[in-house]
Amino acid sequence: MRSNTIIFSNKPKIIATGTIAGPKECRGVVGKYVDKALIEDTFGESTYEKAECKMLSFAIAKAIKNAGLKETEMDLLISGDLLNQIISASFAARDFEFPFLGVYGACSTMAESMAIAAAFINAGYYKKIVAATGSHFSSAERQYRYPLELGNTRPPQSQWTVTGAGGCVISDMGAANSQTDGISITSATFGKVVDYGITDVNNMGAAMAPSACSTILQHLRDMGRKADYYDLIVTGDLGALGSRILKDLTWEKGVDIQKNHVDCGEIIYNVIEDEFQGGSGAGCSAVVFNSYIMDKIKKRELNKVLFVATGALLSTVSSGQGESIPCISHAVAIENV
Repeated sequence: MRSNTIIFSNKPKIIATGTIAGPKECRGVVGKYVDKALIEDTFGESTYEKAECKMLSFAIAKAIKNAGLKETEMDLLISGDLLNQIISASFAARDFEFPFLGVYGACSTMAESMAIAAAFINAGYYKKIVAATGSHFSSAERQYRYPLELGNTRPPQSQWTVTGAGGCVISDMGAANSQTDGISITSATFGKVVDYGITDVNNMGAAMAPSACSTILQHLRDMGRKADYYDLIVTGDLGALGSRILKDLTWEKGVDIQKNHVDCGEIIYNVIEDEFQGGSGAGCSAVVFNSYIMDKIKKRELNKVLFVATGALLSTVSSGQGESIPCISHAVAIENV
């Protein structure tokens, strides 16, 4: 281990992924890459929360199926979501007969769960783990802002919480599928909580960008690397504004990521202007990474990717009491080895 970064000497493998996304999301870049494109965002359920849970269950089961494995072969599920008491993940875990470890990192949960899974596998404690998360626009609005029925006007700095879920199977051995064999998690950097005093619950990009900057710089220092070592540095859900802020912040620190940085929230929707600043939510990075980005890695169009999911650790209580928004980012290095 070097400072905040764990080096995985045994190189845990990502052997399969599973993804599902809502109709708005599938009109954008991920539409032809996800395993299931929904035609309506309730997924046949009576509430948005039940739909979110069902999406997460689908992503978990699909990742296992795509790995060519049976559920009885899985050792552990690591998952979380944005709702109180991580009910989507906890309730989804009822559908499976293997152990469950619930985690919460807000929108950083995908990278957090992948990093923990890789650490367990690298140490030899487990052989096959599913890491997954998801979100739903309507359930997130109800929890963090206002129920849709109120018809509140969305400010221009707001992002659209992604309706979707994604997961991946991480294993101690390569896959039988030659496309995924060799796709390894080589290191992970756990971030520290960063708070620049943002109090606007709609301005997630500005709140989270400093934590993404902190984790990226820490990772590069720990690994003794320059930013151009990676074909792509992909952040989770900063959106268009947050992505610009991140590039400015790293530039001020002498690190240029202009040419190889993209944000999942910035690219998930077809026309950002129609969706304000783009996407957010735990499902944002989970869907984009496990579908679109992984497809590029499988085809070896990308061979070294630093995946940095970002999370805002706020609650309705803290926001109502005037608290600022502390944020966290975790980084996972994925390489074709």
